[in-house]
Amino acid sequence: MHYYKFNISDWHLATSHLSLEEEAVYFKLINYYYDSEQPIPLETKSVIRRLRLGNYTAMVNCVLEEFFDLKENGWHHIRCDDEIEKYHHKAEINQKVGKLGGRPKKINDLQSNPQKTQSVSKNNPQTTLTTNQEPITKNYIKTIPTPEGVSVDLWNDFLIYRKRLKAPVSERVLARLIKEAELAKMPLDQVLETIIFKGWRSFEASWIQQAQQKATELPLGTEQQIEEAYRVECGGDPRQARFNSYFEMKKFIQEARDKRKRA
Repeated sequence: MHYYKFNISDWHLATSHLSLEEEAVYFKLINYYYDSEQPIPLETKSVIRRLRLGNYTAMVNCVLEEFFDLKENGWHHIRCDDEIEKYHHKAEINQKVGKLGGRPKKINDLQSNPQKTQSVSKNNPQTTLTTNQEPITKNYIKTIPTPEGVSVDLWNDFLIYRKRLKAPVSERVLARLIKEAELAKMPLDQVLETIIFKGWRSFEASWIQQAQQKATELPLGTEQQIEEAYRVECGGDPRQARFNSYFEMKKFIQEARDKRKRA
């Protein structure tokens, strides 16, 4: 992907607490994600070098831990994954339409001449419709009242945020959020603030649990941090460890963490 929609308001909500340098690091990581259409790899050294962030390694790790989710194949960003999936889906549709010869000529004719009338029913010869005529009926979305424990201002902000994502809030969506909030042991208003703040499309209790788990783990940015994490979490002496590089030691620590999570 060499193009993606950038919502200034959503970006501001998600990054207003960051310093200018942290925001720049986050922006470069997002651009790399869209350009490669791949998650940030577990071994971040190559990405840091490519993005010329060698002096900001610790800051890169902080941004990854806050805005991305660590999985087996790399650091994932929920919104980026969603946009990339939409992009590929649209590309597949365009490819299929192209093989069929493109759009039908009648549709093209109507678009080039919006005043051209369409064929009408013989049962109602007095009525003609044009392509720019207002629809006879409209489907109205049912307004969901403000949930208990949530301020009106926050609820309105959340509805606007979801509207920008083209994901209106239904009773089913609200019920799911309430359920996940209970599982995460968080009040609903805090869940809504988290969704807006993080730039998420939805919410799952497991994401918070994973973030809490990450907060208890030592960082792995520098060689000293890797040695300390190995000493504390794996109970080994880094000086006697038989690793060929700090990368191997870091990978060993991450694998040990994954085993603890699955246990």
